[in-house]
Amino acid sequence: MYTTSIRFSAAILAISLCISFISRPVAGGWVSIFDGKTLSGWKVTDESPETFSVQDGAIVVAGPRAHLFYEGPVNNHNFKNFEWKAQVKTMPGSNSGMFIHTAYQPSGWPSKGYEIQVNQTHTDWRKTGSVYGLQDVKEVFVKDGEWYTEHIIVQGKKVVIKVNDKVINDYTEADSVSNANSGKKLSSGTIALQGHDPKSKVFYKDIQIKVLPD
Repeated sequence: MYTTSIRFSAAILAISLCISFISRPVAGGWVSIFDGKTLSGWKVTDESPETFSVQDGAIVVAGPRAHLFYEGPVNNHNFKNFEWKAQVKTMPGSNSGMFIHTAYQPSGWPSKGYEIQVNQTHTDWRKTGSVYGLQDVKEVFVKDGEWYTEHIIVQGKKVVIKVNDKVINDYTEADSVSNANSGKKLSSGTIALQGHDPKSKVFYKDIQIKVLPD
């Protein structure tokens, strides 16, 4: 009985340490959701899972189309009003994205939520900070090969995107959206990172989220 109790306590401690490792409070309500070593708390699509790896404290996105969804314990990976930020570095000609209010799917482009673009020099004219296809940014604010902060604030029907603390896009969702985007209204959901194509290579680190009041 004593041995069983010790084993049970050890198991509970291990689980607690694992959870705290996957989601670690930082400051000011922010929580770190990437441990810098593994993809614990994240779920990659069945489609080209090799696109995502961890190297030198960063998630490396390099390979065919794939998506990496947060499925960890913070708010049961379901966010309505929240802030999300990461340190990002793109390489020349790369394309990626940070999805909001989305949901895991095993393949294809995410059918739920909005994509916030990550792209400085890819041939797609929609650049970093675009609410993709709805309110796009044409100007480039950072250079490939340099770390920068991409910060997304979602509150009600408003999405604000900052690059290095500068607001570069302020989007308010209309009461109704076009038929083409009728399945992409702001609601709630998880977040995800995009692997766009085999020629793209993008790095993400210091990934943090802060839940805001409804």
